[in-house]
Amino acid sequence: MHQEPRRGRYTGPLQAVIFDWAGTVVDHGCFAPVAVFVEVFKQNGVHITIDQARAPMGLEKRDHICAIAQEPAAAQQWQAVHGRPCEEADIDRMYAQSVTAQIAGVADYAELTPGALAAVAACRERGLKIGSSTGYNRQVMAALLPAAAERGYIPDSVVCPSDVPGGRPAPWMMYQNAMNLGVYPFAAVVKVGDTVPDVVEGLNAGAWTVAVSQTGNELGLSAAEVASLDEAALTARLAPIEARLRQAGAHYVIRSLADLPATLDQIEARLRAGEQP
Repeated sequence: MHQEPRRGRYTGPLQAVIFDWAGTVVDHGCFAPVAVFVEVFKQNGVHITIDQARAPMGLEKRDHICAIAQEPAAAQQWQAVHGRPCEEADIDRMYAQSVTAQIAGVADYAELTPGALAAVAACRERGLKIGSSTGYNRQVMAALLPAAAERGYIPDSVVCPSDVPGGRPAPWMMYQNAMNLGVYPFAAVVKVGDTVPDVVEGLNAGAWTVAVSQTGNELGLSAAEVASLDEAALTARLAPIEARLRQAGAHYVIRSLADLPATLDQIEARLRAGEQP
């Protein structure tokens, strides 16, 4: 796509949306990685809680395992079981175990989140390109992509941490998506994800950031579990989550991708008015 040389602030239309995967477009509640991390640590004699497994979500998966191992309670357990701290070789071994488990099970969690397909269709109708970034490596994505495609979700660009120098919160996956899609500047790009590392990844790239609260890792509930809550209870559960995402710097916090098209309208209005991310 040819663009004239930039002069001053970008006030043109949005060009692309870059989505996270688990907890955003697929896997309501972000269950696939959690189950794997709990099992991998159990295989190594350490029993972690669901909350411990969820806390670093959004990071590249080896970094995620390292963060769990450094959490004080988990580190204390590891020391008691193994008589020494968790070492790099242990992280490497658990990461290899996790990849095998993720490849085997990730397709079982490929159901799209409510409103995802309609939101992507709305993006395409307005001429936006669809990119994606993830904490999964390329081997795991190779198992997830066909399952997502069967459900109608086929992004134009898929970038994994293993494709670039490092995962979130670094902006490298955002940059690679932009190159794959042929879009710039980043004022014309929106990052959508459900974790603080997603938000920071978008901010570090210079993009608009939209955080999703209801379908993501922080709430950690299935669609059926969410449906069982009354509105007051759900709002109370979401309030601290949405506050954390805003505090991380999210320009917008929405409950699900069903709310994304209206948010894109607001972002484009701000661009036309000369605002930047």
